[in-house]
Amino acid sequence: MSVSARENPNKFFFGIDANVEPLKKPSMKATRKPSKGGLPNALFIQAAVEDLPEELDSIADKLYINFPWGSLLRAVAVGDQTLLRSIRRVAAHNCTLEILLGVDADRDRTELARLGITQLTEDNIRTALIPAYESSGFEHLNHEVLSPAEWRKVETSWAKKLQGDSGRTVTRFVFQAT
Repeated sequence: MSVSARENPNKFFFGIDANVEPLKKPSMKATRKPSKGGLPNALFIQAAVEDLPEELDSIADKLYINFPWGSLLRAVAVGDQTLLRSIRRVAAHNCTLEILLGVDADRDRTELARLGITQLTEDNIRTALIPAYESSGFEHLNHEVLSPAEWRKVETSWAKKLQGDSGRTVTRFVFQAT
């Protein structure tokens, strides 16, 4: 599962979101003095996945995409080649990419239909999704459905909000940049 900047002070962390609102609070907290909870090893960037800054090219040794929504959800759930290549661009050789997709077929029905996302069946994953990642420069290492106890350990605000949603299926994908 994902790691945090606080737990790993010798590594540098980037948080990226296309929407500036979710970045405001953690960005402000990160600028505090370390004795007051600041994180000098964390930087938050407002950027869409299709327009990531070139300064990030080949910089990441680990990438985590936890509970994406909107265009990023579509990109990773259907294997959008353009956006996957943009993600691959920031990945160093052998970078691990871990994705947690969490959808509730009933509650999220409208958004899934809007984005053109079909249910993630094993057949769909094997015949369409994995080949899309592989042609974008990622080797498939593993995928699995997580139990609610496992995905609730993910330390994100969205995971905490979803804790009461028993209908949500969370699938963990692990890829490696080639």
